[in-house]
Amino acid sequence: MTTAAEPANADLDADTAGRTVPADRPPIRIGGEAETIRVLTAAVGGGALPDVFVAGGQLVHLSRVSGPAAAGDRTGGQPAALPVQADPLTAPALAWLLAHHTYVHRLKKDKDSGELSEVEASPTKTALSAVLSTRYWPDVRPLTGIVGSPVLRPDGTLVQTAGYDPATGLYYAPSAPMPTVPAHPTTTEVADAKAFVLDRLLCDFPFVAPADRANHLALLLAPILRPYLGGLTPFGLISATTQSSGKTLLAEIPGYLYGCKNLVWRKGDDSELEKSITSALHSASPIMLWDNIAEGTVVSSAVLAQLLTSPQWSARMLGSSGAGFIATNDRLWLATGNNIRLGGDMATRTVLVRLDPDDPHPDQRDQTAFGIPHLDNWLKHPDNRITVLRHLLVLAMDWINAGAPRTGHTMRQFTTWAAASGGLLAHHGIDGFLDNLAEMREADDDDAEWTGFLARWHELNHDRPVTSRHLRQSAEIDIVNNQPVDRWEGAFLTDDQGRTPSTKSIGRILTGHIGRWHGDHVIRSAMDPHAKARVFWTETRIGAHHQADDDQAPPAEPDLWQ
Repeated sequence: MTTAAEPANADLDADTAGRTVPADRPPIRIGGEAETIRVLTAAVGGGALPDVFVAGGQLVHLSRVSGPAAAGDRTGGQPAALPVQADPLTAPALAWLLAHHTYVHRLKKDKDSGELSEVEASPTKTALSAVLSTRYWPDVRPLTGIVGSPVLRPDGTLVQTAGYDPATGLYYAPSAPMPTVPAHPTTTEVADAKAFVLDRLLCDFPFVAPADRANHLALLLAPILRPYLGGLTPFGLISATTQSSGKTLLAEIPGYLYGCKNLVWRKGDDSELEKSITSALHSASPIMLWDNIAEGTVVSSAVLAQLLTSPQWSARMLGSSGAGFIATNDRLWLATGNNIRLGGDMATRTVLVRLDPDDPHPDQRDQTAFGIPHLDNWLKHPDNRITVLRHLLVLAMDWINAGAPRTGHTMRQFTTWAAASGGLLAHHGIDGFLDNLAEMREADDDDAEWTGFLARWHELNHDRPVTSRHLRQSAEIDIVNNQPVDRWEGAFLTDDQGRTPSTKSIGRILTGHIGRWHGDHVIRSAMDPHAKARVFWTETRIGAHHQADDDQAPPAEPDLWQ
């Protein structure tokens, strides 16, 4: 039996029937269905097909793309993510690869002479599908991702040679030739890199504070550091006070350097957002961008919050009854807009970059005096993008050579990234990283609403325990001297339609916030054995440590105002 492991002669191999086998295509002899499955499995697993890798147990094929996608993603004028892409290997794709890179044949007996001869053949779809059904390919090279720019390996060295990198499982596919970055940059090279990034590339963006510039630089370096750190990266929000502030261009810088896919934000529709994210992760683009979200939008999504803190994304494909789509969450997720707000759990998952031109006509600024005039056009030239990348890589390598110092920054699941990014920026004397957390809290509409609600609750009830029914009744408008009086002064909770929730809903909502601080107040709770109902009360930071358990006794005998 002939398999892909058999060597081919330099030119053509002659078979016993006088046929010739193409020398550049290893022969694979197939027979019955079962034999064909075994032979093809051995051939594919033995490396008979070029550019076939395994990712998550599934065979994928790496290929170049023709047409507009290869020339660039024209949405927003950004370049293509990468010149190659990895697609799951399907039965038709496997048949195409076998036909072009191997000589698949079977023996056929001549009816008249009875002699056997080789006939080129294509395996059945059933056999091809059976081969692809296994998820164990121990001898096939694992593919962890595709990158279009140099990145740091876990050992602190750079991936700089185009092609497959066995140490990381990454495939480096530069869109333009990239000169080698020195492993040990000189002092002059480091100084030049810092000056270029701060005094030319970013100097004309109207950052509100040093924290905004530092935060953006940390996000700009994140794709380089990700393989080295191996952790998650937070959501990057670029929020401006007005149009033409430069927010889109600021987001396009990493897009041009690493490759970007533009997404459409669907407000309040987590189902559509999930589909959009799943579709986007089929792309190899390192940067995912929601650009120009509608002004004043509250970014609040349980789906997005889950994505940001999950190393893997999984979703059932439409019309599929199988395991669905699974992808590694190794992207940088960004959004831009004017006066964007945050809701839900997004504030603790977000790095904020604020822009304020303080100018009634920011679009009319004279760009000839900028550090890089007309930066949007300048970035479209491959040589200029390589210049920016080289300077960023020099800063990263200098930090590595200094021992990759960390700072004490903590940020939920992003602490690894925050400590390393803070250390890199501090090493280069760039201050302000994550110093705008107070502004971030101000941008959190949910927290602001709860802060006002609990503050007013404490003013009305102090630490008196009350039921959800009492709270709901107290939200009703009173009539005093023929005038409506709202004792909550507009601070009571409302639903998405602006209506006061029912008693049952209020109980569920309050239970979900037990022990969670909003501003200077926190909700505590206990079961009242007399009323046989759960009661709630608020505490301030002063003396709150005396009552930390959710089901502890109330601070006083309940007065349920019945």
